[in-house]
Amino acid sequence: MDSVKRSAGILLFRRTTQLEVLLGHMGGPFWARKDAGAWSVPKGEYTDDETPEAAARREFAEELGLEVPDGELIPLGEAKGSGKVITVWALEGDLDPETVTPGTFEMEWPPKSGQRKTFPEVDKVAWFSVEEASAKIVSAQRPFLDRLSSR
Repeated sequence: MDSVKRSAGILLFRRTTQLEVLLGHMGGPFWARKDAGAWSVPKGEYTDDETPEAAARREFAEELGLEVPDGELIPLGEAKGSGKVITVWALEGDLDPETVTPGTFEMEWPPKSGQRKTFPEVDKVAWFSVEEASAKIVSAQRPFLDRLSSR
């Protein structure tokens, strides 16, 4: 059995005066005061009983609380990061970050306190130029921006 964790996501993009991508700022206490390297493609882990595309669509809906916009998914391939293999598709579309209703996760906080708290999976969602996104996105996901830009 494959012990590598796998994650899949959808990188939404739009063309305004320039190419822009939608990223989510990771929620929870570890990321609260970080900006550079704390933004991510909406994505999540999946197991062998789900296809990567189905997982990417499910995670987009779970993390943002919105359905995946209609359109053709453009494969951006895989990248390795944080001990997992990430598969991402690009999708041209638009959405208003104000309409996002993020999913939540629960964790013990503060550590070793025995108390469980609920946090949003993403605490902010925003559109960025590819250049801005490159400075904000988790470094392991940067290849997806490069691949989208070179299309």
